[in-house]
Amino acid sequence: MAYTQKHLDAVERAIARGEKVVRYTDRTVEYRSIDELLKARDVIRTSLTEAAGPRSRVVRLYHGGKGL
Repeated sequence: MAYTQKHLDAVERAIARGEKVVRYTDRTVEYRSIDELLKARDVIRTSLTEAAGPRSRVVRLYHGGKGL
């Protein structure tokens, strides 16, 4: 399943409220426990991160000494 940021937001709202039911636009999912909801959040986060592709790192080094 292709997750979106809206899916992640809905799951995080349910976690914050202590609810086990998550409602998307046309679906309702009921989880058995908060732990299961936390695992679902991690799966969605991982999916979104992988879909975004690799991040590039920029490292800038500055030297302000006298060079002695």
